[in-house]
Amino acid sequence: MSVLDLARAEIRALAPYSSARMEASGGTVLLNANESARAPSIPGGDGLNRYPDPQPRGLVETLAELYGSTPDRLLVTRGSDEAIDLLTRAFCRAGQDGIVISPPTFGMYAVSARIQDAAVVEAPLDADGSLDPDKLLAAVTPGTKLVYVCTPNNPTGNLVPLETLKRIADALQGRALLVVDEAYAEFSGTPSATTLIDSYDHVAVLRTLSKAWSLAGARVGTLIARAEVIGLLRRIIAPYPLPSPCVDAALAALSYEGRRVQRHHVHELLNERARMAVALAKSPGVRAVLPSHANFLAVRFDDAAGTYKRLLAAGVVVRDITKYPGLGDALRITIGTGNENDRVLAVLRAGASA
Repeated sequence: MSVLDLARAEIRALAPYSSARMEASGGTVLLNANESARAPSIPGGDGLNRYPDPQPRGLVETLAELYGSTPDRLLVTRGSDEAIDLLTRAFCRAGQDGIVISPPTFGMYAVSARIQDAAVVEAPLDADGSLDPDKLLAAVTPGTKLVYVCTPNNPTGNLVPLETLKRIADALQGRALLVVDEAYAEFSGTPSATTLIDSYDHVAVLRTLSKAWSLAGARVGTLIARAEVIGLLRRIIAPYPLPSPCVDAALAALSYEGRRVQRHHVHELLNERARMAVALAKSPGVRAVLPSHANFLAVRFDDAAGTYKRLLAAGVVVRDITKYPGLGDALRITIGTGNENDRVLAVLRAGASA
């Protein structure tokens, strides 16, 4: 059985839109795309009168090297959100198919499914934040097409071991696509699930430059999967998903100097994460600091709502995650600079003495 047998028949049969840039390349006089012949008279405007490459070769090749894959197994998208949407539309028939998630987890899996009128089946994480593979697999039905596992998980920060992912992949063969979201992988120091793709044609991995590479504003995400899955999704992706300035920013961040700076920033963040985990655990009003392998800490408070308001009044914005299952007393605090983290600690100390 091919992984494409899991996809919607109408998507497999779809004749994709063929853009002017896809139909012809090369040449010096470009009169095929109804673009302006002149660049805009703005700073940095050179080249912006031309449509960008649908899948920029230089960026695809660089990301393939970064993630230990090959260009034919990569799709560059507008953040991971677009990849999630593409997977949902390609594999889930409206009103018939569905996905399995393990809340509390990233909310866009369920949002994309509900937009598509796909069922959302939940297999909640255990009380300690760990993923129970038996519970996850028990939630899979004949209509399940996508099973999402986020590792490190957002918003809890816990890891799912590679061996557990392999066990899930084994059980899902011929049944559903396993989508492993590794948005925070650079902070974990653990092997990537991309190593499973050689053995399993139904495993896909999401990566992003938004977190460890400091490019959230550029919206550059990557889906890594077998070439046939990438080919399927290229049928339905927008003709020109990545603006040229975003491609340039990504290539600069992934340059030799950009990688040196990135390693320094990640090392600095890991040190701050360790410091904050200890300091927060000792802070007044804190019940517990959840172990995290990401660039944030989920923290349980005696009064999460009151703490959120005090931080906001002091100009510090954290994420209220009390609506997530099992996290009714928690806030998610992104690891900032040393000074920013100190401000958080100072507000917590001041709140205790108020």
